[in-house]
Amino acid sequence: MKGKVAVVVAVVITAVTSIAAGIHVVGGHGHGSEPHVVVAALMRPPHVPPPVNRDRPATVLVSLETTEAEGRLASGVTYNFWTFNGTVPGPFVRVRVGDTVNIKLKNAKSSVNFHSLNFHAASGPGGGGSIQVPPGEEREFQWKAMHPGLFVYHCMTAHVPIHIANGMYGLILVEPEGGLPKVDREFYVMQGEFYTQGRTLEAGHQAFDMAKARAEHPEYVVFNGSMDSLLNEGALGAKVGETVRLFLGNGGPSLVSYFHVVGAVFDTLYENGAVGAAPLKNSQMTMIPPGSSAIVDFKLHVPGRFFLVDHNYFRGHEKGTIGALDVAGPAVPTVFNASAGTALQGH
Repeated sequence: MKGKVAVVVAVVITAVTSIAAGIHVVGGHGHGSEPHVVVAALMRPPHVPPPVNRDRPATVLVSLETTEAEGRLASGVTYNFWTFNGTVPGPFVRVRVGDTVNIKLKNAKSSVNFHSLNFHAASGPGGGGSIQVPPGEEREFQWKAMHPGLFVYHCMTAHVPIHIANGMYGLILVEPEGGLPKVDREFYVMQGEFYTQGRTLEAGHQAFDMAKARAEHPEYVVFNGSMDSLLNEGALGAKVGETVRLFLGNGGPSLVSYFHVVGAVFDTLYENGAVGAAPLKNSQMTMIPPGSSAIVDFKLHVPGRFFLVDHNYFRGHEKGTIGALDVAGPAVPTVFNASAGTALQGH
């Protein structure tokens, strides 16, 4: 790589939420020249890197590491997750249409299995999944981001559904030229299934159950890797008057998600993560097949707690697909008035 460092743009991200902080533009041949290399900022769910602040393509370096480690699935329940960069889902990746995406995939020495990466946004054999990485080794490959949209990535190592069922999936956004319309807040929510030998909420460490996986009978269906990841201290936060964007994904590997925000209407919906055609307007929910995605924008008109659910409600209350968006701000009784009915009865 020739030339000196031309520009360094720092991205300030707290250690709790970032995996790789900073965008570094390397190369160029004078004022206004095209950047050669950008080191991607990768963010842990539910956090999202900032919009791409470039008006031209670059080569984007993305470093990911596959791990196999015990983690918390629910209160009192642990599971041996297979991950990208230690989280389920893996970190959110954000690039621009026209970028060349250079992937550096490392498989931790402690891993037992080979691992790999299939990007649904990539045009090439296996979406990159033909590159298999043994434990303790590292491989690189690159692809051209030719299609804007929100795409799933996942492990593509046999037996593929087992790798996905253990947590190996994430999202990559390929921004269109000029980016998406601006919003106040963006969040990353991805649904997935876990097939455990013990029943739902049976305490202790739980192993993967192949018979339940083949029957498509998960004990857990959760957002962002655990039963209450978006509740309590994990609840999302925003303010009245703001517009929120949710980048949604369904890792699967088997069930369709019927995503809904209780008490909100999606002003804008990009079905299947597709960007280019006009989005849908005024939608109550979106159906997300396994291995697919959606982008939803909605304005927050009143304060309160808004639940994020899979509208197959037995999954939410029994198995884990429930989260919360807590909205702060003054009441707006002309939009929603919980006491209006009682007041009217007194007249």
